[in-house]
Amino acid sequence: MPGSVRSARHAVRDALHYWGFDAAVGDVAVLLVSELVTNSLRYASGPIGVRLVWPHPDGDEPAGAAGERHLLVEVSDPVPDPPTERNAGPEDEGGRGLQLVACSARRWGTRRGKTGKTVWFELPLSG
Repeated sequence: MPGSVRSARHAVRDALHYWGFDAAVGDVAVLLVSELVTNSLRYASGPIGVRLVWPHPDGDEPAGAAGERHLLVEVSDPVPDPPTERNAGPEDEGGRGLQLVACSARRWGTRRGKTGKTVWFELPLSG
């Protein structure tokens, strides 16, 4: 769908701005959501969902084991197969989305749902 990636970027940026997140966190979240939504559009023919979870569901406080606060971001689509991380060469036009997620996120992964999958990642937050 034309404009889907742009809509997802704007929705994420607006939500994080509303919640008062640091612009650097917003930039990384927008980049990674853009990559994951693009992947979903490439392989799925159905609804794609983006979900931001704050505070993180690890408990009442949004803190990890070391007291690090983090944001959970999820992108869901109707394809049950997990994405495959590729090793893109210097001349390849694509294949870097999951590499960006793996390098930029605190943690990431996938889980199957009743009608597809969700790719999720956590971003560390300062303060």
